[in-house]
Amino acid sequence: MSATIRVTRLPHAAELPLPGYATDGAAAMDLLAAVTEPLTIPPQGRALVPTGLRVALPHGHEWQIRPRSGLALKHGIVLPNSPGTIDEDYRGEVQVIVLNAGLEPFTVERGMRIAQAVLAPVTRAVFEEVEELDDTLRGAGGFGSTGTK
Repeated sequence: MSATIRVTRLPHAAELPLPGYATDGAAAMDLLAAVTEPLTIPPQGRALVPTGLRVALPHGHEWQIRPRSGLALKHGIVLPNSPGTIDEDYRGEVQVIVLNAGLEPFTVERGMRIAQAVLAPVTRAVFEEVEELDDTLRGAGGFGSTGTK
């Protein structure tokens, strides 16, 4: 199954490839950093990393922006609002909020695979107010009430 994402490449993304899937079975496509010069993020620091892309997503879809597991494991690079959401009606540049949760400075280089994106369908909710909800075995238990084993 496929869907078309219309894309405009901004000048600072010139010559960078468009997002792509690393393998035939990949669920997410890689987003590249369109920085014009290296960007160093100190430990516990945050930065907004441009992708140089503006997109028009298919109706009824969102783009979920997620961290890359290798960057998280090896360098502590995470996305603090993960998953970030790009709404179908947003037309500005797609940018990624990056947090360095590691112990060393991390440098973002031009063309680096900085995040990944999943095109996902959106189901819009309609609320129905009722007097009572049905009972379940769990009930109101939360915050670890089901245990860890």
